[in-house]
Parts: sequence; structure tokens; C-alpha cells
Amino acid sequence: MFDNSYTVIFRKVYLFTELPEPLTPASEHVQLFDNYLPETGLRLRSLRIPETKAWRYFFEQERAEFAAVRSIKRAAMELDEKEYAHLQMFEGNEIRKNRYFAELNGRPATLDIHLGDLWGLNIATVEFADESEALAYPQPEIAVVDVSADGFFSGPNLVQLKFADIQAHLAN
Repeated sequence: MFDNSYTVIFRKVYLFTELPEPLTPASEHVQLFDNYLPETGLRLRSLRIPETKAWRYFFEQERAEFAAVRSIKRAAMELDEKEYAHLQMFEGNEIRKNRYFAELNGRPATLDIHLGDLWGLNIATVEFADESEALAYPQPEIAVVDVSADGFFSGPNLVQLKFADIQAHLAN
């Protein structure tokens, strides 16, 4: 399915409490439905654009290394509706979130507001072409804490949790 090619991405990942101005929950965003296949590193992603009600589907594999900068190896393939329908049996371990787009410290960022059991968890992600660029990036003003090195805040782990688990982890 995957041709053994992948993209390497370097990320800084932060928790935040509120969307930065001028964004509001009603601002333009996409809705993500990420279904994780247990113990595989595979994810089935559905993306919905609320304004047009259009859907896009993806089958992805990610391998992460957690350090001061999160390094991600990703392979992804876009699916059509028929292909997605064949994989829907794997749905169930799902994270739902609204994704907003902003600029933080002069760089494009994604701002994820988690829904459902993870309501209250807000994650900002900034991507870089290389590790040195990411290491030099200053923490954005909206950030409460840098969780780039904490694998606890990865999708395959978060899918098993509730917001109370996040609060307990942060309290330690």
C-alpha cells in the first residue's frame, strides 16, 4: 500500500487555553476525525470542510521520536469514497477535533480544539523543514507549555484518554 517513501517533519507542539485573536470557535476551520488502528501506527483520517460540507479521506502511517523537537516520519495516501468505505470497519478509536489555522511568531501553525472525551485539550503545532530551525523557534505567546518531547500528547496515546487523564498528567 505504501511505497516505503515518507516525509520527515519536525514539529514544536504546545498546549494553549484559548484561540488567539481574531480567531473564535466560529472562525473558518476544518473538522478532523482520526481513527487509530491499535498498536499499528496507522490512522484513518476523515476531513470535513464545514462551509462546503465536502469530505476528504486519508490513510496514514506515522512514526514519532520525542525530543526537544518532535520528529515525525509520515506516509500518507488520499482515498476516494469507495476505498474509504472498505476501511470504515476500523473506525472506533476516534479523536475528533476542529482545526484552525494561524500564524505564530511568523510561522504557519495549526490549532486543534479537541472535542468529545478530550474537550478542554487544545494543541498548537508548528512544522519545520529541519531540526535546527525548530530548536531556534521561540515559544509562542499563546502557549502554556511545550509538549514536543512528551509522547503522552501523541494521537495513538490520546485516543485512549479522557480530559481528566490529561489534567492528571499535567499535575505530575
